[in-house]
Amino acid sequence: MSVNITLPDGAVRAFDHPVTVAEVAAAIGPGLAKVALAGKLDGKLVDTSHRIDADARLAIVTDKDADGLEILRHSTAHLLAYAVKELFPDAQVTIGPVIDNGFYYDFAYKRPFTPEDLAAIEQRMAELAKKDEPVVRRVLPRDEAVAHFKGLGEHYKAEIIGSIPAGEDVSLYREGGFEDLCRGPHVPSTGRLKHFKLMKVAGAYWRGDHRNEQLQRIYGTAWATKDELQKYLTMLEEAEKRDHRKLGRELDLFHLDEHSPGTVFWHPKGWTVWQEVEQYMRRVYRDNGYLEVKGPQILDRTLWEKTGHWQKYRENMFTTESEKRDYALKPMNCPGHILIFKQGIKSYRDLPLRYGEFGQCHRNEPTGGLHGIMRVRGFTQDDGHIFCTEDQILDECVAYTALLQKVYADFGFTDIIYKIATRPEARIGSDESWDKAEAALMQSLERAGCAFEISPGEGAFYGPKIEYTLKDAIGREWQCGTIQVDFSMPERLGAEYVAEDSSRRHPVMLHRAIVGSLERFIGILIEQHAGAMPVWLAPVQVVVASITDAHADYAQDVAKSLQKQGLRVQLDLRNEKITYKIREHSLQKVPFILVVGDKEKANGTVAVRARGNQDLGVMALAGLAERVLADIAHKT
Repeated sequence: MSVNITLPDGAVRAFDHPVTVAEVAAAIGPGLAKVALAGKLDGKLVDTSHRIDADARLAIVTDKDADGLEILRHSTAHLLAYAVKELFPDAQVTIGPVIDNGFYYDFAYKRPFTPEDLAAIEQRMAELAKKDEPVVRRVLPRDEAVAHFKGLGEHYKAEIIGSIPAGEDVSLYREGGFEDLCRGPHVPSTGRLKHFKLMKVAGAYWRGDHRNEQLQRIYGTAWATKDELQKYLTMLEEAEKRDHRKLGRELDLFHLDEHSPGTVFWHPKGWTVWQEVEQYMRRVYRDNGYLEVKGPQILDRTLWEKTGHWQKYRENMFTTESEKRDYALKPMNCPGHILIFKQGIKSYRDLPLRYGEFGQCHRNEPTGGLHGIMRVRGFTQDDGHIFCTEDQILDECVAYTALLQKVYADFGFTDIIYKIATRPEARIGSDESWDKAEAALMQSLERAGCAFEISPGEGAFYGPKIEYTLKDAIGREWQCGTIQVDFSMPERLGAEYVAEDSSRRHPVMLHRAIVGSLERFIGILIEQHAGAMPVWLAPVQVVVASITDAHADYAQDVAKSLQKQGLRVQLDLRNEKITYKIREHSLQKVPFILVVGDKEKANGTVAVRARGNQDLGVMALAGLAERVLADIAHKT
């Protein structure tokens, strides 16, 4: 029996008998055989031990491939469970998936794991990896697998397998004395797992349901090389220094309180940053043809039923009742904008019609998912909706991408990733409409000169979308902006315009947000700039500090002069050493500290220190003001 294997470069390898993926790799070269982690057989990932008995297309997967890195991480999750069972035989294993940059595994154990336990587990993982034990797959009927794990005392694993339809087979992977349920594929042997680290332990509910028992989740990270692991750990150290929650406290920007979980208490300095962002975005609306609107917070249940939110999103909505009517706090602004659009007769001449709103929304996020001001229950969006014809989608998307790039650049972000999410299997609307919408999104990015990725099937049921993801100063990615094409909601809520032929038609609705949640975006800004906000966003732009009481009057005059020019100025007349004042305001990351003493008072000047311990020397007040105002104007 001959088998022809077509490789990615088009070359064909012929074998006179069935072969494994590992044997194909060895035939190509011993170097490839050493690094092969899996195979991609006719587009499907398989183990290197997989037997090929018919002609097929095959790519050898190594740790340089995204698929290979995911396999490394999944296999390391199994290695973690192996080590835990070795050290804590009474622990029960549950699930252990791959996540961004790593993996986790949930365990049921009689006591909390300690930091010392974590260190011991990691050490045991390294020892098991060095043994280079083969990872072997076998297949069992479902009921036999259930009995197998019940016999091991692994009741959680047996429950998982029991939820698989009767009559199906399941695959198990064994390494040494440990066997786990998994679809695979996995690395050929534990020796391939070298560069990993356990990060932390957290609580997690069985099957993600708070009504179930609480488990312990061990998080870890794994990489292809030692250098990549170290770079990631260094990035995490830097991220910890930039943590917006820590900086929010230190810089007195905001706080979070159990009296209102998932919402933000903004302090004066933090609210100043908020207002700068909001007023900037308000100018963006005004200068780009948007009409600012404001909708109510609470809307009747019947509206949410028409949009489909009540049926599909109800558990994430805050609801209330009054006079035997059900209401919900709005989780998004779109339906309100349609109700505004419906007031009065609209003509094709009125389109495109662009509405913008700083709309406050509420979503009932689970407590475990809340994260500082990045993930909250109450948030405000720079939400916009464009009502247009199908023929106008392309031009609107082109203009929107250019606008978004300008806004992001002003906030200090120039590295943007573009993705187009295309039609899912379950969708509404004609193929013709989807073709037109997807083509418009792709053409809009092509016209803007933006390389983009396709996310097949990731669009909403009502239309495709572009997702705009920012890369920050330490390489993290934040998905913020989006523009979504919606054929459905205007029709569901009866929005119409009078077309050129006098017929009534439903407009296309483009949902768009640039910064998205203002809370989250400000959190991103804090971490991007490590709290040292650009001058135009800094809550305090200039501090005027006197050396002694004798200079207080002059310091006040300097402060008043700068305030009249629109600067945010703080006056420090305290009876403290000037070195103490400088240090304190430096820790508060104030862009400019002006020191005034005898010489400065006599000459009408100021001694200037810029953020970063830069001594700019003595300057005339007018020159200093010009410098600061120029920084603000140029968003530096």
